[in-house]
Amino acid sequence: MEFRNLGRSGLKISEIAYGNWITHGSQVEEEAAHACVHAALDEGITTFDTADVYAGTRAEEVLGRALKGQRREGLEIFTKVYWPTGTGPNDRGLSRKHITESIHGSLRRLGTDYVDLYQAHRFDYETPLEETLKTFDDLVRQGKVLYVGVSEWRADEIAEALRIAGEMGFDRIVSNQPQYSMLWRVIESEVVPLCEKEGVGQVVFSPIAQGVLTGKYRPGAAPPAGSRATDEAGGADFISRLLRDDVLTRVQDLKPIADEVGLSLAQLAVAWVLQNGNVSAAIVGASRPEQVRDNVQAAGVKLDAEILTRIDDVLGPVVETDPGKTVSPARRP
Repeated sequence: MEFRNLGRSGLKISEIAYGNWITHGSQVEEEAAHACVHAALDEGITTFDTADVYAGTRAEEVLGRALKGQRREGLEIFTKVYWPTGTGPNDRGLSRKHITESIHGSLRRLGTDYVDLYQAHRFDYETPLEETLKTFDDLVRQGKVLYVGVSEWRADEIAEALRIAGEMGFDRIVSNQPQYSMLWRVIESEVVPLCEKEGVGQVVFSPIAQGVLTGKYRPGAAPPAGSRATDEAGGADFISRLLRDDVLTRVQDLKPIADEVGLSLAQLAVAWVLQNGNVSAAIVGASRPEQVRDNVQAAGVKLDAEILTRIDDVLGPVVETDPGKTVSPARRP
């Protein structure tokens, strides 16, 4: 396993992180979830990402139990706040009330006294940014949070948060967690240049595009039985926009490139996002331990410029680059 700094901070994290969105507490049984976490640990992964909203808070509970007994100082545990965790009007968003109550719930479920990174899961247009940042800063000063990050924020939103933090003396954002893959590159034109300048690292999710970049979905064919595309509780809606024949055909055309560099298509996809110097880690998920073991083979892989150009040529017009695709709800959900 290779390690990188989280943005410009001094925190080292495994360049492949383990995430439990969709899987833990919903898609896979707890025994299988524990097996995946232990496989990640065995492969040298030390960074684990979750969120209070995943599986209605159950994902944090499963991860906490799976990591029980591990040396806490040897782990980096990340979680998030924003999406609804209850039915009340204050059970969502980035108000002082919701953030404060949510961190206490997350710490209890994860079985830890602190999280290494606490992330604003979307931008909250109904809460003054100063209120959100001051609350995060208070949690840092209380020792409940070590670093602060965001997820799926636009460049202008990150820039404004950095400006306010600088003026008010608050703890600075050190990371952003966006969707990023060969097929989804919306952060490259605006978010990445700003973050490179400001020392904010990307902890990216969906590097294999919810499984599309594994090549298991074939053009003109029904999705494989038991795959994410057939699981209504496991992200079928999210993946459906990528299950177009033009996308799937071009993914199949990547196979000769993967073979040439000695990687599976999934490994090539994870290695590709790690070529971006602003990426601190790529988050992989799994429903089986062998998926973890396969994905970690991308750690430390270097792809030369000619290979990257050929990938671009193959994927061509199916790549999404519009920065406007990064959107937070106009009102709290």
